[in-house]
Amino acid sequence: MNIGLFFGSFNPIHIGHLIIANHIVDHTDIDKIWFVLSPHNPLKDAQKILNEYHRLQMVELAIKDNTKFRASNVEFRLSKPSYTYDTLKHLREQFPLEKFTVIMGSDNWQQIHRWKNFEQIIAAHPIIIYNRPGHEITEKHGANLTEMEAPLLNVSSTFIRKEIKEKKSLRYLLSQPVIDYIEANKLYL
Repeated sequence: MNIGLFFGSFNPIHIGHLIIANHIVDHTDIDKIWFVLSPHNPLKDAQKILNEYHRLQMVELAIKDNTKFRASNVEFRLSKPSYTYDTLKHLREQFPLEKFTVIMGSDNWQQIHRWKNFEQIIAAHPIIIYNRPGHEITEKHGANLTEMEAPLLNVSSTFIRKEIKEKKSLRYLLSQPVIDYIEANKLYL
């Protein structure tokens, strides 16, 4: 089985993440997408990230009706901060019969040289890149890349957190179960 690994903080997971994942599973040879929640991305400020168990619960709520999607807490059991290289190594050991493809935006691809052991990641795994405006791919680093024009929304988790603080409507930005969870737990206020 070809598993697409969509890494992220998902702080919170929003409709844009779901649109990209759905497009990729519909238009590639990916069989399933695992949303790999990162407890602590080394390139982000850990103080600004909500507790990983809340974020995992929101991912599970957002994808619960799609059998091709799965929430993964694999990085919860690995050392912090989370490095994609270590996660991929662990997954290959745990699931030796699966093929893993890394999914990322072109904005992240431009930072790939900052990742731990990025040369080994791109040598061992195909990568699907969804293009983001202003972040064109100019260097392929010899990777097995598939570039996609996925439907994009100009929405981010940062924008959504700001909207929550300003008590704005989240309708159409997040799935309703995620909105309900945020409201019930008074998150991001």
